[in-house]
Amino acid sequence: MILQDDSTLQSLGNSLLERIIKILNYPFINQKEFKVSILSLMLMLIVVSIAAVISRYARRFLSKRFLPRTHLEPGLRYTLMRLLHYVIITLGVLYALKVGFGIDLTGIAVIAGFLSVGIGFGLQYIASDIVAGFVLLFERPVRVGDRVRLDDGVEGRVEDVSLRSTILITNENMAVILPNSKLVQNRFINYSYGSRNVRLNIRVGVAYGSDLETVSKALLEAAKEVDEVLETPEPRVHFDGFGDSALNFEVRVWINEPHKHPQIRSKVNFAIDRGFRKYQIEIPSPQLDIRVRPGSPPLDVAEVRTDHHE
Repeated sequence: MILQDDSTLQSLGNSLLERIIKILNYPFINQKEFKVSILSLMLMLIVVSIAAVISRYARRFLSKRFLPRTHLEPGLRYTLMRLLHYVIITLGVLYALKVGFGIDLTGIAVIAGFLSVGIGFGLQYIASDIVAGFVLLFERPVRVGDRVRLDDGVEGRVEDVSLRSTILITNENMAVILPNSKLVQNRFINYSYGSRNVRLNIRVGVAYGSDLETVSKALLEAAKEVDEVLETPEPRVHFDGFGDSALNFEVRVWINEPHKHPQIRSKVNFAIDRGFRKYQIEIPSPQLDIRVRPGSPPLDVAEVRTDHHE
């Protein structure tokens, strides 16, 4: 009797399981090109999740086990990790569409072709940013960790380079999200590209009548006083020319910390001010000479000052 009850329960369980599977596998969208059921949608989500997990563990394995043994620079490592992530996710999504909708990958390629036409007309700016993202990842004119300065004066450290945008962290610790097409199309300065040695040109004006040799001596002493200034190539002073109210000089120094150039420039300026005070060199204020022609009415200085203040 007990065996009969067990067999009855087992048959009921099997029939219930078959009914659940039948309901889950029932195509609520049944077209010639594709079929969609609850089970296929669940499998599609599972495939996408598995692809995301595989991408995460594959990148973790490469970053901790494989890439440290190579001599690749950090920027190239980052590019390879990004490409690996995009490839795994793309393959996972394509296979998930095949599982979820039951369509052939060739059909997906045709749909992608139509979508690309729509993107070209309706989402051309986003498409341009994505193409520019591939250019940045492969050509690598800018890499993660580089110090760049844009045409509009924004300066910062490259925090992230994705397919659509690049994130800069400024000196004020603010994030600037820049579309990749702006970096590809516009000119920018990369302080970290190639050699780390860069030259700073610091301009200063002195009063007419100053001894030029003393000015040059003071500028060289000020440059050598700053620890961040390199000894080789050594600092140089150039007499830039005659200005309207000053003799223009330029002290040129070399540094190997381009990301700190604003602080180093400030230190050199402080040292120049101390040197000019030491040697009593005057930094002139802007001057304006007024010449009165013979026969013109007398100039009332008090009236001029009153008009100026008004």
